[in-house]
Amino acid sequence: MTYFGRVITALVTPLDADLNVNYAEAEKLAVHLAANGSDGIVVCGTTGESPTITWEEEYELFRVILAAVGSTTKIIAGTGSNSTKEAIEATAKAAKLGVHGSLQVVPYYNKPTQAGLLAHFKAIAAACDLPMMLYNIPGRTGQMMDVETSIELSQINNIVATKEAAGNLEVVSQIRRNTPADFKIYSGDDALTLPTLAVGGDGIVSVASHLVGNDIQQMVKSFQQGDHAAALAIHLRLIPLFKGLFSATNPIPIKAALNLLGWNVGGYRLPLLAMSEDLVADLRQLLLEQGLLQ
Repeated sequence: MTYFGRVITALVTPLDADLNVNYAEAEKLAVHLAANGSDGIVVCGTTGESPTITWEEEYELFRVILAAVGSTTKIIAGTGSNSTKEAIEATAKAAKLGVHGSLQVVPYYNKPTQAGLLAHFKAIAAACDLPMMLYNIPGRTGQMMDVETSIELSQINNIVATKEAAGNLEVVSQIRRNTPADFKIYSGDDALTLPTLAVGGDGIVSVASHLVGNDIQQMVKSFQQGDHAAALAIHLRLIPLFKGLFSATNPIPIKAALNLLGWNVGGYRLPLLAMSEDLVADLRQLLLEQGLLQ
């Protein structure tokens, strides 16, 4: 099966002053991430503001990021949709560009049954042999993908991984217990990376890795190499940052943090808005305490 790596960054989508996609800054940021702990990059996932990025903008981002770092870093295209037909078309088009995989979120708003979820993901997998990572995030989609559904989907050759963002370690444990060893399980929550590793997970699709990718990479490596004390020390040091980056709806805090650190990732498309001045001040203090801001 395809292996996407230990640490995958869910890339923000930089925007310019007119809220157009800033492709040059996206390329620059991807190069930085690839050099600082990211084995893979998810383009146009939740953190990339996918609900308000057009398909045309997404394809151009796939192309730009792939050209910039695709020779050394796995590029995973966020081509999920709550329309199976649309997801198939988007995934097939991304595959032609040469991306290494796709991220397929549980369909949102229309709340399919578990049988509907199985049919949805199986149809995408059958239509395009691009390696697929499932994405279970009931807090955003309104629908939980049951453990049994994940287990059944893991038997499909090109469904190679799942991103679990339900915040439930029992779910991760049951998936690990009942899936092939080469089916990879990624935490969808930075704060749960280490606990997820402890119950059989393989890594993290991270937001914080924009800022501390090397540290998160070292934490995962340390755990996998048996140095649990070192992994725990990194986890405990970074916990305030993990929490602070979710002080408002993702990706609002991470874009604010990147801007504070000198990146030009810009603002947000409505209905997202900037953080309050008080929250920005708190975030600035957190970056100072973590040694990220001078």
